[in-house]
Amino acid sequence: MDVITAYFDNLKEIIEKVTKTQAKALHQGAEILSDAALKGNNLFAFGCSHAGLLALELYYRTGGIALINPIKAPGLGLDVDPATMTSQIERLSEYGRLIIDNQPIASGDVLIIHSVSGRNTVTVDVALRAKEIGVTVIALTSLETAEQVTSRHPSGKSLHQVADLVLDNCGCLGDGSLEIPGVPEKVAPTSTAVGAAMLNAMMAQTVALMTEAGAIAPVFVSANLDRGDDHNKAMLAEYKDHIFYMGHSK
Repeated sequence: MDVITAYFDNLKEIIEKVTKTQAKALHQGAEILSDAALKGNNLFAFGCSHAGLLALELYYRTGGIALINPIKAPGLGLDVDPATMTSQIERLSEYGRLIIDNQPIASGDVLIIHSVSGRNTVTVDVALRAKEIGVTVIALTSLETAEQVTSRHPSGKSLHQVADLVLDNCGCLGDGSLEIPGVPEKVAPTSTAVGAAMLNAMMAQTVALMTEAGAIAPVFVSANLDRGDDHNKAMLAEYKDHIFYMGHSK
């Protein structure tokens, strides 16, 4: 069995499905993001454990818009030891609300939340608290998974049921995509690869819309290009009021 070819074939099939079924939602997401940015509002991204990888993918990224601010919270990143703590912490009640209340996020802002299942308490609390203060929530999830698992949130709701806009990564139940004879569990998850493609496509459309509106969208270039450092430094300075991931640097 050529598992490598099978996996790439799976990715191609899923991306084709995403292109056919999610294009409208991705365009809507880009419109929401560009409108917020043009109005001077702020953009954020959040996810727990591996889902958080896509929040990191979107910020301080070559070819990416500089305005995406990742929301990082203690215990929810893959730098935690033991890693199993992340699965326990993302089920804590009220922690998600605490996370939002300690972010520079406000009415009119936009929050992208990635969660394959959308079932865990922290993820739902983050979405609900953000919406309470007037933030627009864009969810990236797997509807096939989310609709077949039970919410762990006290409300009984999952992320896709509370978000303002839902992007379906078109993945399979549980995210593993390949069956290998003799192996009881599926291997080769698709959510990270497909989700990154979806979000980068949406961000590119956001840049296009901002440009069509007459704005100059702040896009990072590689720091390994000769002009990269100067370009990025100037851009970070120009948009400093909307960028919250620079710590205390001047």
